[in-house]
Amino acid sequence: MNWLMGIRVVCTVIVAVTTVVGVFVFGRACCTIANRMGVGRPVPRERLRPVGRRLMHMLGEVVGHTAFKGRPWIRAAHWLVMVSFPLLFLTLVTGYGQVLAGPHWELPWLGHQAWWAWVVEGIAWLSLAGIVHLITVRRRLTRRRAAAPPFDADSAGGTRTRTSRFAGSSQGQAHFVEAIVAGVVVCVLSLRMLEHAQLALSPDPADAALAHWTHFPLTAWTGPLLAPLSADALAAAITVVATAKIVISMWWFVVVGLQPSMGVAWHRFLAFVNLYARRNTDGTKALGPAQPLLLPDGRPLTADTLDDLDAAMEAAEEAGTEVKLGVERIEDFTWKGLLDFSTCTECGRCQDLCPAWNTGKPLSPKLFTLALRDHHAAVAPYLRAASALGVEPDEVTEEMLAERRSARGPLGRLAGMTDGLEDDDDLGLAPGSAHTGDVLGALLAAKAAPSDTGVATRPAPLAGEVIPADVLWSCTTCGACVDQCPVDIEHLDHVIDVRRQQVLMASAFPKELGQMFRKLESKGNPWGLAARRRMDWAKGLDFDVPVVGVDVEDASEVDYLFWVGCAGAYEDRAKKTTRAVAELLHTAGVSFAVLGDAEACTGDPARRAGNEILFQTLAAQNVETLNEAGAQKIVVTCAHCFNTLAREYPQVGGHYEVLHYTQLLGRLVREGRLRPAPPQAARPDDAAAPAPESSATTPSSTPPAAPTVTYHDACYLGRHNRIYSPPRELLEATGATTVEMPRSHERGFCCGGGGARAFMEESIGTRIAVERSREAIGTGAQVIATACPFCTTMLSDGVASEGADVRVTDVATLMLESVRRGQQPTPA
Repeated sequence: MNWLMGIRVVCTVIVAVTTVVGVFVFGRACCTIANRMGVGRPVPRERLRPVGRRLMHMLGEVVGHTAFKGRPWIRAAHWLVMVSFPLLFLTLVTGYGQVLAGPHWELPWLGHQAWWAWVVEGIAWLSLAGIVHLITVRRRLTRRRAAAPPFDADSAGGTRTRTSRFAGSSQGQAHFVEAIVAGVVVCVLSLRMLEHAQLALSPDPADAALAHWTHFPLTAWTGPLLAPLSADALAAAITVVATAKIVISMWWFVVVGLQPSMGVAWHRFLAFVNLYARRNTDGTKALGPAQPLLLPDGRPLTADTLDDLDAAMEAAEEAGTEVKLGVERIEDFTWKGLLDFSTCTECGRCQDLCPAWNTGKPLSPKLFTLALRDHHAAVAPYLRAASALGVEPDEVTEEMLAERRSARGPLGRLAGMTDGLEDDDDLGLAPGSAHTGDVLGALLAAKAAPSDTGVATRPAPLAGEVIPADVLWSCTTCGACVDQCPVDIEHLDHVIDVRRQQVLMASAFPKELGQMFRKLESKGNPWGLAARRRMDWAKGLDFDVPVVGVDVEDASEVDYLFWVGCAGAYEDRAKKTTRAVAELLHTAGVSFAVLGDAEACTGDPARRAGNEILFQTLAAQNVETLNEAGAQKIVVTCAHCFNTLAREYPQVGGHYEVLHYTQLLGRLVREGRLRPAPPQAARPDDAAAPAPESSATTPSSTPPAAPTVTYHDACYLGRHNRIYSPPRELLEATGATTVEMPRSHERGFCCGGGGARAFMEESIGTRIAVERSREAIGTGAQVIATACPFCTTMLSDGVASEGADVRVTDVATLMLESVRRGQQPTPA
């Protein structure tokens, strides 16, 4: 018995020491993280209200894991590991009792409940299986260093693979967390087995009766294996294993406490706040409309507040200060933006679908986030010291930081903290760098690092010192990163905010954008063409297209206002889509009118490029025009126009019912007002009739009688606005044989034209349109259908560069061909 008491004493000391150290270090890290977030700007009040709705959506997403898109086995495994933490926490309490009070200690009442035994053992075994599965997935993808190609290996597109989504993730940190989870669960199961054996040897009949499978449903089978052990041996084993469980848990506290930037561990706490404070109160992703640019007084920048901005800038100039537009430095982000960076789990789901990363560009949404996270951690001491000393962050020197450390009080010295931050939080970082070796290596390999040591470790402008220009301007704003992120990081808002600063304050942007801005300002369209040519698309139609203010007094006289858009009015391929939609509406008896030369660009490319002032100017002009025209219901062909009119114009007072043409045509088909006919219904001589849309590569080529069609999801129609079915339903109505690309629907791949990229040169890596075209060609389809003029243009060029005889056309032209077939008289 003396030796057993000695084991208990030793274990008690170990548990006491590790608990005190673990809780202290972890609590210190919590203070550090909170104070780091404090260097950011406050968030608008709307970010935290209404409390009830936000809590409901946050808990629903956490419990349901609804943000995990695809990969159902990984989703289930992660869910099991997640729920094991709160549900198995009481087993940690039991462990303390077994060490401090004796190996027979159990939770009062709950410890002997059969249902609780089922919960503990079931969750323990399932979470063990879950963590083993996650470990296997990580090792498999990391070892192969490449994920499975997104298309058939023997297809034309199968010649290029993608790097693993774990490229750039801190593998050592991930392996540590996985090992801790596995170790804790193994200890829980081991204790259950030992407790069963201990009860089986108890002289108390009541205790012995508990050693039954009803109370040990998934561990009683080990009874015969442990039967040879004596009661003292079992007691000692329980004490030691319980101590090991506590030590493992506290070891986790210490390690993650010494690394406040260890997102793979800290996300399990920070994600709750991040999900609660997300942009949209309905729990949806930060997609669709861009976040408004806020003035210094917290009001959004609009055409109405531009005068106030001018006044604020004049006042700031007189005071020797500066009004900031966009994000120049890390402290210009709100605390929610900084929390985004620290919450990143490094899972790489954003990177997995990023069109820039998958075509050899330096931009990875994950590395973009980690670069900002690590820069934030490195410069937080300077920012806190600057605030305390009343100086600019750039004026804080290493000597000043050292003086503040030496001047701190006894409590600060005891805690190892200065200005509310840990003094030594560089555990695991590469020498002279703010990054771990894995993150730094990935940044250097992708040419996304500003220097050989990565991001700046002192206060500095983000553009150039943290985010290289090629990284910033490679983004197409497709939204895949935001949509795939399980912790709701708002990547696009951060990219656009940095672009805003570069455009509005620094005048630093690609030269092509300067030309586009000037054309938008002078001509109201990104091509700089005359407004009088906006109606050229309607020439040759066998019916008149009424113009508001000329042929009809206002839009109340027609069913819909047809918003043509710049591409639909000026770009030759898009004009055919405009004509097709107009003819279909005319055929269905839907009255419509257009604005003609009163229409101007919605401002989408200006806003995504960061020129918020130009966007607001165009938006105000268009809203005034639409209101004067009495527009209520609007139909559009362009996905970008749809998103801007439906989701962004309400920010500036423009509230309309906006439909994408695929939604309206689908309704007309269901109502029987459009009667498409399948290709087989056409007469033999009709099959050879010229189509209203030419092939992308061979103008004279004619698709076969029953072509195979693959549909490309436009990002601003699908991912940003969740419109996936209407275009596919129209294709089905035409009788075409459809085939999906491997990356479709929510996992669709961008054409490369968003984020104003359609107006910029693409000189790094593979062209995104070529990558997408290869995937489409790999399906064997003869037709690539689109529902956005920019997608049509980009993919047409991509297919042409591949030399493939594949037709790229809009869904509207295919529907028009089908309806025309239905109008042909049946041959006798």
